[in-house]
Amino acid sequence: MTQNTTQSLKELAKRRGFFIPSNEIYGGTAGFYTFGPHGTALKRNLEDVWRDRFTYQEGNMEIEAPTIMPEDVFEASGHLETFDDMIIECPECGESIRADHLVEDNTDIEEAESFSTDRIMEIIEENSLQCPNCGEELADVEVDDFNLMFGTNIGPGDSSPGYLRPETAQGIFVEFPQWKEYARNQLPFGVTQIGKAYRNEISPRKSIVRVREFTQAELEFFIDPEKDEPEMEDVEDVELRLYPINEQDKDGGEVLEMTVAEAVENGVVASDWIAYYLGISKKWYERIGIDMDRFRFRQHLEDERSHYASDCWDAESEVGGDWIEITGFAYRGCYDLKKHQEHSGEDFTVFKPYDEPKTVEKATVSPDMSVLGPEYGDRASDIADELGRIAEEEPERFEEQESISLEIDGETVNVPVEKTGFTRKEVEETGEHIMPETVEPSFGVDRILYTVLAHNLEEDEVDGEERTVLRLPAEVAPVEVAVFPLMDKDGMGERARKVARSLRESGFSVKYDDSGAIGRRYRRQDEIGTPICATVDHQTLEDGTVTLRDRDSTEQVRVNVEELEKSLKGFMDGNDLKEF
Repeated sequence: MTQNTTQSLKELAKRRGFFIPSNEIYGGTAGFYTFGPHGTALKRNLEDVWRDRFTYQEGNMEIEAPTIMPEDVFEASGHLETFDDMIIECPECGESIRADHLVEDNTDIEEAESFSTDRIMEIIEENSLQCPNCGEELADVEVDDFNLMFGTNIGPGDSSPGYLRPETAQGIFVEFPQWKEYARNQLPFGVTQIGKAYRNEISPRKSIVRVREFTQAELEFFIDPEKDEPEMEDVEDVELRLYPINEQDKDGGEVLEMTVAEAVENGVVASDWIAYYLGISKKWYERIGIDMDRFRFRQHLEDERSHYASDCWDAESEVGGDWIEITGFAYRGCYDLKKHQEHSGEDFTVFKPYDEPKTVEKATVSPDMSVLGPEYGDRASDIADELGRIAEEEPERFEEQESISLEIDGETVNVPVEKTGFTRKEVEETGEHIMPETVEPSFGVDRILYTVLAHNLEEDEVDGEERTVLRLPAEVAPVEVAVFPLMDKDGMGERARKVARSLRESGFSVKYDDSGAIGRRYRRQDEIGTPICATVDHQTLEDGTVTLRDRDSTEQVRVNVEELEKSLKGFMDGNDLKEF
């Protein structure tokens, strides 16, 4: 897709109601877009197809969490400390610039986000990079970290700080104790969510590719890593285009083409679960109309990888000469559940029964509260809990030392071992509590929508006239069928409106149009991706047939109105128009 075509897409998006910049009558708000009628319909259809594949077909449960959450959630998750981008402020004009984007836009470096702030400053100095707004030299200007979360207050005053969620995932993780109950404490199980997320981007750009409010479709799949395995036979033959770290590190590194089974066998994708989701996602991308010749899975570089992920791959699409991330696949381990358990004190484990009961030696404590209570007051209960944790995780400390040193509320407390009631005894256990690990595919719906439009936007010639056409799969097209009267007279308009009403009642999304020449009406529908048009003409009044016209081939056939619904359903299911 050329840059000219990228501009054509932006113009089409505004002209035909896919998406427009928000609040333009007040000067606009960078990083915010409003989806118009056709964009909203396309977006909803993409979400429904995602829900079909990743919720219904996978047997997962779907939830909807609040978009504002208290500060405690993001303190536990690590977002307050680590959810940053690099920012540099021009000393001349005051423009705030995302430093890694400045480097990528003005050098041959493609993944500057993975570099440290010190390295970014070196690159800016080495290349004499300038402010894109005023041209001021930026060498020696400090590059800082900027937290991307939008802050707010929950309720009146400022005593309850909160944040707009930067991802939908935390709304799933914080309620895990409830989800495991719904899953009857049986692993594996998955929880999906489609919803808004917010990031206070330093420099929003590239239309809806990088914005401050966007929609995510995420799956958090919880597994027992020692037991649970994906159904690889469902995807083992799926062909993948992979761009692993070792190829990225080479001069002239190449994208590798191999099946899911080969990727796992050759160690290109280390996790079976990640490989599984790459496989089913690849088939889903094809289903919604993404061009597989302009698509790849790229492995995160080590410095680029999120703090919680042991491995991470991005699905990337090529648009306008740039590769954009449309989905992230991360093996998050037990990081999130462990952090929320530590900060909340709630139980985020799942009971895993043994095949047969086991006799094990267990270390326990029974602190002398008559000593702890008078000496430590309100802290005595916390001390007893901490002693129990140490007995479970580090029992040797009770046997190697005369007293146990604890950190309670920032203070060091020493408890004599003889007062802890420490002992070892054999007990029979029927199972153990384990912390599940998490596999996460996270889809950017807005970027996927942009990719689908870009990959299906074409120009061709029909009857000696150039036309713009969106070759969208029928399943995601904003309008499924357009109904026209050849002319709005002699009863054709009334008959066409009756046909349109009947199709709507049957569940089709229908556009009725009687404005202008029939050729112009076809062109309007071609531009928004409507796969088929039905025209009522003079012959309809005579024999009850209508003309069906295929968007892609422009071929036409006549179908009896009584058979129209059946014919359209067959066409939407992939049958050729010639079969009617």
